[in-house]
Amino acid sequence: MENATDTSRAALPAILGMPRWLREPGQIQEAIAAIGRVHVQLDVLVNNAAIEIEKSLDRLTLEDWNRVLEINLRGAFLLTQAVIPLFPASGGAIVNISSIHATHAFPDSIPYACSKAGMVALTRNLALELASRRIRVNCISPGYIGTRLWEQYLRNSADPKAVSEQTTQLHPLGRRGTPGDVSQAALFLASEGSEFVTGTDFVVDGGLTVRAHP
Repeated sequence: MENATDTSRAALPAILGMPRWLREPGQIQEAIAAIGRVHVQLDVLVNNAAIEIEKSLDRLTLEDWNRVLEINLRGAFLLTQAVIPLFPASGGAIVNISSIHATHAFPDSIPYACSKAGMVALTRNLALELASRRIRVNCISPGYIGTRLWEQYLRNSADPKAVSEQTTQLHPLGRRGTPGDVSQAALFLASEGSEFVTGTDFVVDGGLTVRAHP
């Protein structure tokens, strides 16, 4: 966030592409102020920044817990709070990215799962509170998506090829998801086509979680 006060459009992707600054409320305010000097208003906010620390309960530290929750959940709350004044009187849309981890347990994922469950709760409460301002708030819960977090998970596994094949087979649609699958869902929730949709948890997982016995 060295260039937080840079008001050029080129600087904005750099500002918003660094999850670690979401741990600093002051830097969040600086980033939103910089955006406000470039854009008269904002119509859509997507809270997508997240990290994951894979450790068993006996190895987790308080710093691990705080780091994940501060970036994944507290950061979304603070960013939403800071952005709301930039939304027009006609309203807008907020899309939070949760995860199937919010409702389905996976090994060594306690802080991540709790942060994503919190994102669903945050979504529902914001949807209720912001409805009077015509701001719709929804979240997306992706399954296995080919992101950098997924690639990191594969690298850390004992047999990446086997894990990749096994997780692919878990999906009734026969493949893992892509970032494009999630972005298309986000576009819908941010568009006028979903103007009567708010407070929802939109699962994008290729049917993974409908299986009784994965």
